[in-house]
Amino acid sequence: MTRREELFDRICKVMPYGSSTASKAAQYMPEEPALVERAEGCRVWDVDGREFIDYRNGLGPITLGYCYPAVDQAIAEQLGKGIIFSHPHRLECEVAELLTEIIPGVEQARFLKTGGEAIAACFRLARACTGREHILQIGYNGWINSVAAGGQFRPGVISEDTPPGVPADLARVHHSVGWNDLAELQRLFDCLDGQVAAVCVAAAYADMAAGETFYPALRELTRRHGALLIFDEIVTGFRVALGGVQEYFGVVPDLAVFAKGVANGMPLSVYCGRREVMSVCDRGGRTVISTTYGGEALSLAAAKAVIGVYRTQDVVGALWQRGEFLWSGVNARFEKHGIPIRLKGFWPCPQFVVEAGAPEELLGRFFRAAYRHGVMLYNVSYVNFSHTEADLQSTLERLDMAMAEL
Repeated sequence: MTRREELFDRICKVMPYGSSTASKAAQYMPEEPALVERAEGCRVWDVDGREFIDYRNGLGPITLGYCYPAVDQAIAEQLGKGIIFSHPHRLECEVAELLTEIIPGVEQARFLKTGGEAIAACFRLARACTGREHILQIGYNGWINSVAAGGQFRPGVISEDTPPGVPADLARVHHSVGWNDLAELQRLFDCLDGQVAAVCVAAAYADMAAGETFYPALRELTRRHGALLIFDEIVTGFRVALGGVQEYFGVVPDLAVFAKGVANGMPLSVYCGRREVMSVCDRGGRTVISTTYGGEALSLAAAKAVIGVYRTQDVVGALWQRGEFLWSGVNARFEKHGIPIRLKGFWPCPQFVVEAGAPEELLGRFFRAAYRHGVMLYNVSYVNFSHTEADLQSTLERLDMAMAEL
């Protein structure tokens, strides 16, 4: 037995799924790492010492790179001063102020630990603010909120019926809608006249360009029906633009959630928006959202450092430029080898799409071959700020060999 096989066997005995995160559990053993030992920059080493160039980036949170010096230094300095306290730490104020400066339309912000948790907080705010119950959901908004029949109970996986474990009465007030499906949104608004509290939208990565017309239409539609608009910026924030799609497309929602990318891997999420809406959970407000770990200082120190790097260096520009070089090169090699897979969407976070008529297991075969040649990929893959030109060129060479094996 290799060490990875031994540890994989051990973890599966004591942990369902063999991972606390479903999307991180190994699917392509033995090529794929079962468990990781360490990472630095854009490279990851598994428990057997195998080295990989990583484009999974912790499923998105690593935008600057693993062990990024400025972030690690900020964490270490704060560690010597304390992690969590009996009152708010000054970093809560400082980071909230920074977020109001860089995200369009944001007047107030608060902190939680995960994106799904922050989306759930926005749902509660929307319901308390409007006095309505129904939520229209576009895309995957985290497992906590995957309660609608026909919605995504995992990224890209649809539940035809009410997901097991979800009360039918809860599922009844959540409605899944497809990306850029204005007709269905209008139908639901008509059917649920005066009952929709909010529309929550996470971009479809392969077709994100449609946001140019879809986001403004959503803004107009929600205003017309008196519902709030919530942007799920868990992936797009700090990646498509510093202020996310609301900056990129110039559409300001009532509430927004940022998580992956805000602290380069430290557990932190942000729910933020207009003061009028955020004040619903203020002192004397109509609802309560509270958690012991919301103001945990190590993550806030990391976030302050991350925002500092973004503001002094063109991180977003680099993600677009390096992403275009790599992913357009991968597409060219797919075409050269006659493999019906393409990367579609925006270069900082494109999605692998298997073309119609191709074998459905083809993408998995490609991922397995990529692991075999030392490249870690996922359905939505990312470059980070630590990928160098040499790393990208090496990746193209390795993937060319992987494609030749298919």
